[in-house]
Parts: sequence; structure tokens; C-alpha cells
Amino acid sequence: MNLFELQPLPGASEGRRPLADRMRPETLEEFVGQLHILAPGKPLRSQLDGDDVASMILWGPPGSGKTTLASIIARRTRGDFVKFSAVMSGIREIRDVMAAAEKSRHVGRRTILFIDEIHRFNRAQQDAFLPYVERGDVILIGATTENPSFEVNAALLSRVKVYVLSPLSTDEILLLLRRALADSRSGFAGRVAVTEEQLRQIAVFANGDARAAYNTLEAAVAAAAEDAEGHAAVTDAVVEDAIQRKMLLYDKSGEEHYNLISALHKSVRNSDADAALYWLGRMLEAGEDPLYVARRLIRMASEDIGLADPGALRLAVAAMQAVHFVGMPEGNLALAEAAVYLACAPKSNALYAAYGEVARDAQKSVAEPVPLHLRNPVTGMMKDFGYGEGYQYAHDANDRLTDMQCLPESLKNRRYYSPTEEGFEKRLKEKMEAIREWKRKHEGKERR
Repeated sequence: MNLFELQPLPGASEGRRPLADRMRPETLEEFVGQLHILAPGKPLRSQLDGDDVASMILWGPPGSGKTTLASIIARRTRGDFVKFSAVMSGIREIRDVMAAAEKSRHVGRRTILFIDEIHRFNRAQQDAFLPYVERGDVILIGATTENPSFEVNAALLSRVKVYVLSPLSTDEILLLLRRALADSRSGFAGRVAVTEEQLRQIAVFANGDARAAYNTLEAAVAAAAEDAEGHAAVTDAVVEDAIQRKMLLYDKSGEEHYNLISALHKSVRNSDADAALYWLGRMLEAGEDPLYVARRLIRMASEDIGLADPGALRLAVAAMQAVHFVGMPEGNLALAEAAVYLACAPKSNALYAAYGEVARDAQKSVAEPVPLHLRNPVTGMMKDFGYGEGYQYAHDANDRLTDMQCLPESLKNRRYYSPTEEGFEKRLKEKMEAIREWKRKHEGKERR
């Protein structure tokens, strides 16, 4: 007896497959959502109707229909359909499939290669597809929840069309749930008693994810007791148990990660403390690394507040240290304190703008040598070459100021930092103007 030969379990049936898989649409007419690309006349629909499908990447959140759409495309398009999993496949498998696809092309057959979770392929694996996609040996359909511009090679990305799939609306998910309740072959027709309000609660909980909605309905039906008529009587309590809590759509390395941190940063910049707290909470409750959030708050303190309130950076660094010291969830409040403080602090991007100007000058202008009078004459030879000659020691000068030029000659009197009238920067502005006025009056007079 072969111990590794799989045998069907007694009573095994189609019904043991998950509801989400059983209810997967098989035709474009059954497919729900994504009308912006699938309605008549839209780009992808036109390709399908003309049987002229090109390589593409389907980018969208979980449960938006990427795999289902790829299967429908395979049915509508004449050719060999090969499904790959980026988690399970390596370079060798890729090359074997590509070699077979090349042979098929020579005899007039197309190969449609579907790669689920294409973002999980590394650079070398993605590169292996390039020549075959470019020659047309395969029509590549990749599915990803991640922003392709971050996760897919630029060379491969330039050879495919990216279609963005949206989360399903609550009404679209309701339609799918009603189908499951009405379907006698794959669903629960005549076997479940559930109210429209309970279905809507499940649809809202799913947060745009059809698979999550199906899984929740299936869990609720499995947990429901039978009524007098033999129906699974779904109660509010059963639905609440199946839902437990709203799942937060979040991937710490993906697009939503960047969307949420962007929302937090812009809320702080806009001095909206409530919005800053909300987006902070969304990230932390979804499992974001609190030290990543702390680093971003430190950046906000420097970029959007700067010297308008020097205490902002100190508080942001203190919040980071608090999180590192006490851990989570206690550290949540330290981050919340910093976020609210930053939102309420006076705003200035003068320092940020000044550094940007410095960076541009450093990159575009000639890298002039440091003026001799600013160099330390560490050795006798260096002193003979003029290092340190003409240096003016401010502590020995009147008012602790000199008119010595500290920039390269080509950037003489260049101004980078222009303080605003906000907060502490107002005092800095007055101080800097006083220094410049002093230098104008004493130019050439203070020499030591």
C-alpha cells in the first residue's frame, strides 16, 4: 500500500469545498464588480470580446476577484492555461513551463500563464519571464495585492498592462451572499433562515472582501441551530460570534501601509489632531510596527514643524524611547501623545526647504574645495600651504561675530534657511536678521 497515495474520505463531496470556492463565478456575466474595466466598451472587456488578451497584472485587495477573473479569461480565451503559485514555484519550474510554451507557439497555440501572488517572486524569478513575455510565447496574467511599482521589476512591468481592481461595495457583496442562499447546487438554498439585516452586517464586516463574506456566512450557518423546519436559524448572536471583530485591511509592507502613513502625515501637517489619532490607531490596531510609526513621527517633527517648535522633535524621540522601553500596547499612548502634540504644534517647513536647496546645490554645483581659512593646519606642511590663514576666531571678536565668509566663493552670501513667523522661528528670524545687519555694517572691519 502506498502511504502517500491520497484516498477520498468516506462521504467526501463537493460540499466540503469552502463556500467561496464553490460559488466562484465561471462566466463574465456571473462576475460581480469591477465595472470600470469589465463593462461593455471598457479596456479589458474589449480585449476579452475580441479574444485579443495581452499580458497583464491584476492589482487589487483580497477578495476583489483577481483569481476568479483570471479563470474566466482562461475559459474565454483559446489557449493552454497554466496556473503558477509564486509561493510554491521556483526557477526550474518556470523554465520548464516557458520551454513548453515556446514549442506551443511554434505550432500556433497560445499559453496563458497565471501567477498568483506574483509579488512573492524574487527579481531573478521575475527576470526569467522577460524574454518569453517579450516574444509572445506566453500571455502573463499576474495577481497581486501589492503595488506593482514597488514589487514588480520595471522591465517586466513595462511589458504588461496593470488593471486596478477595487474592493467590492457592500451592495455587491450582498448580491453575492443572496446568490449563495439561493443556489441549491453550491450554496444553501432552502437550508438557512437569515435576515436581510444579518446579511448586511456580514457584508459590512467583509470590508470589500468577497471571500471574507462567504467565510463568515459559512461559519454562521455551521454554528446555527436548526429550527422546527430543519433550517439553520442564524441569530444575531451567531453572526456576532462569526464576525468577532472587524478585520482591518492592512499589509505592513504593501500599498495600504503607505496609504495610512500618508494619511497620518498629512493630518499632522494639517493640524488635525483627531484625524492624526484616527490614522495612528488604524495602523497600530492593525499590527504595524510601533517603532516604524515612531520613526515617521520623528520625520514629521523635523519636516513639518522644525524650529517653529524645537520641543516637537524632543517629544517624538521621547515617544520612540518610551515604546522601546515599555513595549506595546502601553506604548500606544506615548505615540498618541506625540501625534497630538505634533498636530497642534506651530508648523514650518523652512528647515525642510532649506535642506532641499542645499541638497540641490551639492548635487548640481561644482564641488568646490573647502576655503583655506576654514581648514585646520594639522601639520606644518599644511600650514605652509595656507591652511587656516585668515581664520577669524569668533570668541575673540567683538559681539562674538566676524564678517568671515564660510561658504565657497561661488555660493557667497547664499541664503538657504528662511525662518517663518511661526513659534520659536520668529525669534530665530529676528536673530538671523540682526546677525546679517551686523555683518553688513562691519564688513572688512573685524579682522583678527
